[in-house]
Amino acid sequence: MLPDVPTLAARLRAAGCVFAEEEAALLLDAAADAAALEPLVVRRVAGEPLEQVLGWAEFCGLRVLVAPTVFVPRRRTEVLVREAVALAPGRGAVVVDLCCGTGAVGLAVVSSLVDAVLVAVDVDPAAVDVARRNLDPVGGVALVGDVDAPLPEHLRGRVDVLTANAPYVPSDEVRLMPPEARDHEALVALDGGADGLDVQRRVAAAAPRWLRPGGHLLIETSVRQAPATADAMTAAGLRPRVVEDDEVGATVVVGRWDGAVDGRT
Repeated sequence: MLPDVPTLAARLRAAGCVFAEEEAALLLDAAADAAALEPLVVRRVAGEPLEQVLGWAEFCGLRVLVAPTVFVPRRRTEVLVREAVALAPGRGAVVVDLCCGTGAVGLAVVSSLVDAVLVAVDVDPAAVDVARRNLDPVGGVALVGDVDAPLPEHLRGRVDVLTANAPYVPSDEVRLMPPEARDHEALVALDGGADGLDVQRRVAAAAPRWLRPGGHLLIETSVRQAPATADAMTAAGLRPRVVEDDEVGATVVVGRWDGAVDGRT
C-alpha cells in the first residue's frame, strides 16, 4: 500500500527536503505501487535532485525529460527563453542552442515560434541523448561536440537567435554549490574555468560565424559576471546589453550582431 502524502512528506522533511509536501505528491504520482515508490524515495533522501528521480522537470510550462548526471533546467533560465522568443522572427526562425544540456532552452524557444529550425549542441553525450528525445517532437536536431564545432556549414550567417546557458561557476566555487548540483550534475555543465567565463568567451567569439546581420546572441550569466560577459561580446564585435530579472535572480547578456559572416563588416 502506498503511504499518504503527510507520511511520505515527513520522511522527506527529515532528510532536508524543504518542499516536502509537494515532492511527496509528485513521487506518489510517479509510482504505481509501494515497490516502485521506495527506490525513488531512497534516491531523493540520498540527495539526488527530484527532477532526476522523476525523470522530468517543468520548464516554461513544458515537461522536459531529465536523466541522472544531466544538468537540471533552472527556473531563472526561463528569462533567457523569454528574451530569445522576443527577438526571434515571427516565422521560420533559425535557432541554435549551445551548451544545450537537456535541450530545454531550445525546446521552449521553438515551442513559442512558428516553423522554427532548431539545432542544439552539447559536449556531453549523456546530455545530447536526453536532448534528442526532448527535441525530436519539434523537429530539432541535437549534436555532440565542443561549443559550435559540429554545427552544419549551411547555417553559417543564417542564425537568428543563438542561445547559451554555458557553465559559469568559477572552478574554485563549484565546491560551494548545493550538493544536489555538485554531486549529481556533470562537472562539465557547472565548471566555467578560473573566472567562470571560459566557455562564454568561446561562445561569444564563435557567434559572428553563425549569426545573420541583426541576429542575437543570448548568454545566461550572473550579476557579478555580467560586465565581463558583455566585454566578451564587445570583443567579438557584438553590441551587448544586460537584462536582469530580480524576481527569479536571472541575468542575461544579449548581444546584437550587425556585421557580416566571419566578422567581415
